[in-house]
Amino acid sequence: MKTIFADTFYWIALINPRDNLHDKVIQISQSLQQTKIVTTEEILNELLTFYANFGIKQRRRTVKLVKNIIDRSDIYVVEQSHKSFLLGRSLYENRLDKGYSLTDCISMNTMNELEINEVLTHDRHFSQEGFMILLR
Repeated sequence: MKTIFADTFYWIALINPRDNLHDKVIQISQSLQQTKIVTTEEILNELLTFYANFGIKQRRRTVKLVKNIIDRSDIYVVEQSHKSFLLGRSLYENRLDKGYSLTDCISMNTMNELEINEVLTHDRHFSQEGFMILLR
């Protein structure tokens, strides 16, 4: 079974019909039936934070999505840890010339650790680290 990583960009576009990438994400999602998706608790934190000021309806949809992600057997959510924070901070510190967020750095480390090369994102920072972006 193929394994790919899902970044915050993917989840944001998935539940927001007004997002420019929504239709493309829906189309890609339908093609991922034999695929294991990996994401992190940091990504889910970023997703909930992103939609914090979008009103109660969107907040409710976001909470429902996060619960669904956690409950699905075809999605593996990597738990936050002090170690992942420290390793993320280290990559962040070593890439001060880039615009990487701490969450990006934790995601990149997770992808390297799990030997995942493809990422559901539109964030060019992942390609700067050698990963294949699936949402172009």
